[in-house]
Amino acid sequence: MGYGSAIFWVTRGFAVMDATEMPIVGEGNKEPNDNFIEQVVMNAEAAADKITSMGVGDKNRLAVGGHSYGAFMTANLMAHTDIFKAGIARSGAYNRTLTPFGFQNEQRTYWQAPEVYYKMSPFSYADKIKEPLLMIHGEADNNSGTFPIQSERLYNAIKGNGGTVRLVFLPQESHGYAARKCTAHAVGNGPMADEIRERREITFRAGHIARLFPLK
Repeated sequence: MGYGSAIFWVTRGFAVMDATEMPIVGEGNKEPNDNFIEQVVMNAEAAADKITSMGVGDKNRLAVGGHSYGAFMTANLMAHTDIFKAGIARSGAYNRTLTPFGFQNEQRTYWQAPEVYYKMSPFSYADKIKEPLLMIHGEADNNSGTFPIQSERLYNAIKGNGGTVRLVFLPQESHGYAARKCTAHAVGNGPMADEIRERREITFRAGHIARLFPLK
């Protein structure tokens, strides 16, 4: 079972919509990221409507999660919608001014499109993230776009604005997680809290989320 596995949540009685596609596209003379927020919100709304119409999901009891770019999208959805009651963001980039020479498919630099960098950064809207957010990050992440400072800064911003957030640093882990103990913690079991206790608060076990979504 990998660190991004949905198996744990399925065994706890959750319906999981896995590998959900959320395309961001350009139109006319617009670059894709010019309308990133609007498109990612529409994608999420469509996904929520679909699983509700299928009868396997409840639009009023949804959580969202993702890794890397998926974590970035998760934080943005928590900041710009009220669709989700909780979120899990792993090893993401949340302040795009820290990647000023482009990111993903964004070829423009920060100085060429500062408004895009600002608007796409969930850090800019940290005061809007009010539902519980769990953040996980490898302490030795060497991916140039997702240095651990990304999670540190968003954690501080949400906490400073009165939001509910927990930050877990996984020792000696890079962008992906390999150690058995860290993998177990990342998928929600969290039996190793004492062993990987970090400088800040780190315990946000699956039970907390389960209490938010009591099974009928």
